[in-house]
Amino acid sequence: MNNKDFTITAKNLTKQFGDFTAVDAISFEVGKGEIFGFLGANGAGKTTAIKMLCGLSMPSSGEATIAGYDIYKEPEMIKKNIGYMSQHFSLYQDMTIRENIRFYAGIYGLTNKQIKER
Repeated sequence: MNNKDFTITAKNLTKQFGDFTAVDAISFEVGKGEIFGFLGANGAGKTTAIKMLCGLSMPSSGEATIAGYDIYKEPEMIKKNIGYMSQHFSLYQDMTIRENIRFYAGIYGLTNKQIKER
């Protein structure tokens, strides 16, 4: 496979919080159409790795691309082109479902027309 055949590439991706290393130089490639998952014990760094790949947390070092977008230079494009479902319920309890949908759609830059269509 060449680089264009990969949806995700990660090379030595690392995340440190002070002296603690949460993700230590992970490297992998995921091909187009391939199913990929992280398995590991609690605290192994799975969620931290996903947050870096989704553009929600900046890595301490390493490099990665998602759908051709660089995680450092184009995190907003990554967010616009992927879906991410946290394992924790993330709706605001004091808002209606409609309000939650409009709120999250607004974060992703959808117009009122696009929100109504979807």
